[in-house]
Amino acid sequence: MQAIKQIIDVENHTFSVVLPKDFTAKRVEVIILPSDPEDDIPQWHKDIIDKRLKDYKQNPEDVTDFDFFCDELEKENL
Repeated sequence: MQAIKQIIDVENHTFSVVLPKDFTAKRVEVIILPSDPEDDIPQWHKDIIDKRLKDYKQNPEDVTDFDFFCDELEKENL
């Protein structure tokens, strides 16, 4: 089954969906749900990000370089 998810702006109570050229279905099911960008991120994830940002602001020198972290993680998996 091929699925397409799009966030589309509604104007004057209408919207249109442009399907990819390789979409071949002759019948589709349409489910319309309101979309709020804030709903896309779960609260628990926002809480983690807020905590990490707070920790960083309190100790900006206490961070690990991303490339170094990836190298170390790769060494552990060998």
